[in-house]
Amino acid sequence: MDDRELIDRARTALEDAYVPYSGYSVGAALETAAGEVYTGCNIENANYSNSLHAEEVAIGTATSDGHRAFERVAVSSGERDGVLPCGMCRQTLAEFCDEEFLVLCDVGDGIERYRLGRLLPDAIGAEDLEDV
Repeated sequence: MDDRELIDRARTALEDAYVPYSGYSVGAALETAAGEVYTGCNIENANYSNSLHAEEVAIGTATSDGHRAFERVAVSSGERDGVLPCGMCRQTLAEFCDEEFLVLCDVGDGIERYRLGRLLPDAIGAEDLEDV
């Protein structure tokens, strides 16, 4: 699957977003090391803090199916504005992915590409908890 196809899977996922408060739909498509793709969409809650992000939904479903290694993620919004994973989602990705993990962002007529290490330098990892 090429980058454009993964973006298209994220675009399809955002169609199921539940966003009655913000109206800002987001979809994510996460490719596992085994080549499977898991999608997710954002799901809002009236108190906002219980809302789920598209990337969280995708990684949660993939890990529930036993996957622990991932190749890349594509993220798209209904605005096609190059939305990036938020800090919380970046940290969740860093739990399973190294600094070279590829993040693809939909900018409408193109794709912006980032490495997770650039988006989240010095992520908190298991090694940071060894002395605790």
